[in-house]
Amino acid sequence: MLVQDRSSPKPSKPDLRTPPPLPTVRFSEPKNLDFCTWISENLYKIVAIILLVAAVAVLFFLRNVGDTAAFLCFETRTMELEKIAYPEIKWNSIPPIVDKSSPYASFRAERWIVVSVSTYPTEPLRNLVKLKGWQVLAIGNSKTPSDWNLKGAIFLSLEQQANLGFRVVDYLPYDSFVRKTVGYLFAIQHGAKKIFDADDRGDIIDGDLGKHFDVELIGEGARQQPVLQYSHENPNRTVINPYIHFGQRSVWPRGLPLENVGELGHEEFFTEVYGGKQFIQQGLSNGLPDVDSVFYFTRKSGLEALDIRFDENAPKVALPQGMMVPVNSFNTIFHSSAFWALMLPVSVSSMASDILRGYWAQRLLWEIGGCVVVYPPTVHRYDRIEAYPFSEEKDLHVNVGRLIKFLIQWRSGKHRLFEKILQLSYSMAEEGFWTEKDVRFTAAWLQDLLAVGYQQPRLMSLELDRPRATIGHGDKKEFIPRKLPSVHLGVEETGTVNYEIGNLIRWRKNFGNVVLIMFCSGPVERTALEWRLLYGRIFKTVVILAEQSNADLAVEQGKLDFAYKYLPKIFDRFTSADGFLFLKDDTILNYWNLLQADKSKLWINDKVTNSWFTVPTSGKDTEWFASQAEMVKKIVSTLPVHFQVSYKESNTDEQRLTLSTSEVFYVPRRFLGDFIELVGLVGKLDIHQKVAIPMFFTAMDSPRNFDSVLNTMIYQSELPANNSLSFYSAQAPTVHPCKVSSEPEFIQLIRVMAEGDPLLMELV
Repeated sequence: MLVQDRSSPKPSKPDLRTPPPLPTVRFSEPKNLDFCTWISENLYKIVAIILLVAAVAVLFFLRNVGDTAAFLCFETRTMELEKIAYPEIKWNSIPPIVDKSSPYASFRAERWIVVSVSTYPTEPLRNLVKLKGWQVLAIGNSKTPSDWNLKGAIFLSLEQQANLGFRVVDYLPYDSFVRKTVGYLFAIQHGAKKIFDADDRGDIIDGDLGKHFDVELIGEGARQQPVLQYSHENPNRTVINPYIHFGQRSVWPRGLPLENVGELGHEEFFTEVYGGKQFIQQGLSNGLPDVDSVFYFTRKSGLEALDIRFDENAPKVALPQGMMVPVNSFNTIFHSSAFWALMLPVSVSSMASDILRGYWAQRLLWEIGGCVVVYPPTVHRYDRIEAYPFSEEKDLHVNVGRLIKFLIQWRSGKHRLFEKILQLSYSMAEEGFWTEKDVRFTAAWLQDLLAVGYQQPRLMSLELDRPRATIGHGDKKEFIPRKLPSVHLGVEETGTVNYEIGNLIRWRKNFGNVVLIMFCSGPVERTALEWRLLYGRIFKTVVILAEQSNADLAVEQGKLDFAYKYLPKIFDRFTSADGFLFLKDDTILNYWNLLQADKSKLWINDKVTNSWFTVPTSGKDTEWFASQAEMVKKIVSTLPVHFQVSYKESNTDEQRLTLSTSEVFYVPRRFLGDFIELVGLVGKLDIHQKVAIPMFFTAMDSPRNFDSVLNTMIYQSELPANNSLSFYSAQAPTVHPCKVSSEPEFIQLIRVMAEGDPLLMELV
């Protein structure tokens, strides 16, 4: 039998007499392949697929076409389901919380140190307990040994913390330093007026917090001197690195946006504010400063510990409204007006908690007129710990720059501080800087503060939206930071560029376009080069006049009695100079004390009695004075009206003649024409320098308009017999007299002036 190629055999004709067999129960009845029937049976599936495809298409279209309004509407509907609840607080009906569970219920103290402890007491912590007038409060966590104990310190275990009745306890993690929040409330409940937020790894330098911080802001112990403040001239500058001010320009603090770490320049100038509002005081740490993991892992060389030092002599510096700085939780003093700012957020990493708190607090601090002030090093921390991994700081590096911008722009219409605090915490949660948990935590914190008797500070008007005041010349205060040894990418910078060089640059910048005209009465062969070496570092040029010229030394001839007649020719040689400073070689010029003088005004020591005085023009032994007075009267009668009026206003007694020994005076550019005109009016008359200079100055301008910088000079009539400069002071603008006619005398002069300019010692 042949086998067909896999074709089905033809069916035989059915027997019409025999009925077809019934189908077995395993198979359903064959379906009708009619298309309409299939559609009707699968309609619900088709509709579902079409809707799904349409939704995806619409979503894709909105995303790519840019129909923002439609897409936001779509997203808003989704977010409504996740909207953060705003806490409702009955501010006027919060019951008090009284300490009934701890053994310290009746204890009271005004100064507290709050630390978190995870190990047995450290040596720095034992030293903290010894600080006179401060009470240490140690806060335990789940890592703290159960038998922890330190004489003189108050210790609160987890169990004791839970029994205090504070609302915040419900939100605090068991194993974190943020449990210090309980400690802050406990301290406030027990009479705190100042709280030093510290850790157990830092030794207080010199063992005295009061030496470094302003522990008292009012009263007898308060320091009322002005405080340097960063300039608000650039409104786009919102965050600064304070380490630069204290001598470490290549180091940055934890919490500084990484995009700002490359800003290494020091301040061109500062302004000043009165102290008393520095409610948050941030100290620096020598040894291991508060640096982030990026700095730690890129700058640390092998196993060698970091040992970074800051300038302890640099002045403290304040932050104006609109500018912020990182603030940490281990070296900071909070005054009672800022106790609300102690709250440590709980929904962010531990390495970000205090930094976010610091920025949040600074923004709110402006609402009560307060400020943050950064202080020189107050503690020393040894680098004995392993740095936290970068992942622990992700909340900082990802969000802190955006947070600062948000805080600067944030505004509130609330009328009480606590309402503003809650509103800001809510807004920060909406923006994703922390979560709803911190909103509820803030509400609990504020209620606990009121419950322990804290009085919220009053609000003050903000200046953020007002036009900034113009910073005038007299408001600018300069400070050149030292450049201390540091670490750069694991390589120690051993070469130190001291602040002396910065000062030299500053002086040169100020006087670099001023010409110094010096009259030498001594032998110029021995001193001309030395004078140029001394003052040529500072001024545009040094022109030396003497009774005898010396072409080899570029010394020009001039007579001291009529030195003013030579000045116009010198003026003409330096037409672009800001001004001309005349100096006799018997007077020491402390140029570092002249920075605040106005270079557009006349300078002369008219208030120095022995240098500027009047004498009678009649009587015994007054022939010379009478002759000089007669010539002055002749000149005055020919003066143009503006000169004559000004002169007569200052010289009302015609029977007396004004004299000036004229050791030092300054003529700015705007008065050069007047000076030259007056010299021309004198002509060939032999009016003495001592007579001509006071006449010129009072004719050019009223003495009340003279800059007073030279009026505090040290002036003696005679030099001590031994040529000693014991009366010299580096704090005076000028000192008279001195004698320099030889190299030993010049070396003596350099050594005394080095008190104000230490780099001068390089000359001897």
